[in-house]
Amino acid sequence: MFDKLFEAQQKAGEVKKRLDAITVSGTAEGGNISVTANGSKTVLSININDDFFKNADREELEELLVVAVNKALQQADNVSQSEMSALTKDMFGGLGNMFGK
Repeated sequence: MFDKLFEAQQKAGEVKKRLDAITVSGTAEGGNISVTANGSKTVLSININDDFFKNADREELEELLVVAVNKALQQADNVSQSEMSALTKDMFGGLGNMFGK
């Protein structure tokens, strides 16, 4: 039983490493603002087109940054849910074997 728990813990660590290595992005204003995050929902970079930045007002820029960040984090959440779903399926499949099923 402890072997299965240890194996599940190792798999969770592997999922975390995969999520850290996956990059996703969100954009706003036709790509003038782009946000890159990883599958662990950490924002890695924000890029704002120079011409857009020169002409944007503060309020517009702040609103669009929120949009782009939220899109990137939603993508990260989708990736994370997919990875965790696969992990859960593996774990519960293994638990069935633990009880002789």
